[in-house]
Amino acid sequence: MPRVPAHLRERALGMLQGGMRTADVARAINCNVRTVRRLRQRYRETGRTADRPRSGRPRVTTPAQDRYIRTSHLRDRYRMATTTARVTPGTHNPSISAQTVRNRLREAGLRACRPVVRQVLTRHHRQQRCLWAQTHRRWTRQDWQKVLFTDESRFCLTRGDGRIRVYRRRNERYTEACTLERDRFGGGGSVMVWGGVSQHHRTELVVIAGNLNAVRYREDILLPHVVPFLQAHPDMTLQHDNATSHTARSVRDFLQDRNVSVLPWPAKSPDLNPIEHVWDLLDRRVRARAIPPRNVWELAGALVEEWGNISQQELANLVQSMRRRCTAVLNAAGGHTRY
Repeated sequence: MPRVPAHLRERALGMLQGGMRTADVARAINCNVRTVRRLRQRYRETGRTADRPRSGRPRVTTPAQDRYIRTSHLRDRYRMATTTARVTPGTHNPSISAQTVRNRLREAGLRACRPVVRQVLTRHHRQQRCLWAQTHRRWTRQDWQKVLFTDESRFCLTRGDGRIRVYRRRNERYTEACTLERDRFGGGGSVMVWGGVSQHHRTELVVIAGNLNAVRYREDILLPHVVPFLQAHPDMTLQHDNATSHTARSVRDFLQDRNVSVLPWPAKSPDLNPIEHVWDLLDRRVRARAIPPRNVWELAGALVEEWGNISQQELANLVQSMRRRCTAVLNAAGGHTRY
């Protein structure tokens, strides 16, 4: 029987039950009379208008083999489909194909994706993250709005962020239209910046020439930017991570001499700092500009301009996620979170 959409089948059945002639029903849904007759006969036999089950192509794996494929890849998430295919005999062939393994995994809801890259967390790191989250999970929004979250980030002029996809046919992998050209290691230069955000405020975005050490952090960041900001907002606390330029003795003494309150921070915990998402947002805004930066000077200018264009509400939403971040760390037993 020619394929008739499901809604037309139901409509035709209603017409037949309403007393219309078969020819009139066929004319109304634009199909052959024999199609309508077979539709009525099928409904009388099965009580349905859907197609009868068809045998289709016979499966080359048994239900037990399907379970083996699924459990093997759940135990080893990095196991390759070709490895499983080599050790799994088929019902009709000596072995099954890697595509068959992928099909079975897809049926089980498992798809091949890029793994998320995170820092190595030791047992001590996980314990410290849990302890910090346990201490701060009951902080209110009023508590978090008194924290100035700061960090540095480096933006490359050209880089691949893994978000680009190309649609291609088989054997088109190395064609000109499907090849993305870029320099290795983010060629073209890069720009390092420093910034700070809070619930209601933000600092200037500072462009850092070269690398940042403890002396430059104290003289170029803390003295001209952080200390005046905290003096204007005396109830706020400084947050920075455990980079060597932040934890040097000279920096600690400098902050202590100026009565700057510093929020203790667990090691290797960028997922707890909302400014990491600000960097990603800033990068997206720069990449989306109509005229992309062509050199590091244009990149620096674009970063400063887009930093000012980020709405304060977006920053506030990120700061307000701190309680959820603490809960996520506790639920992960100090491990990695979705943040």
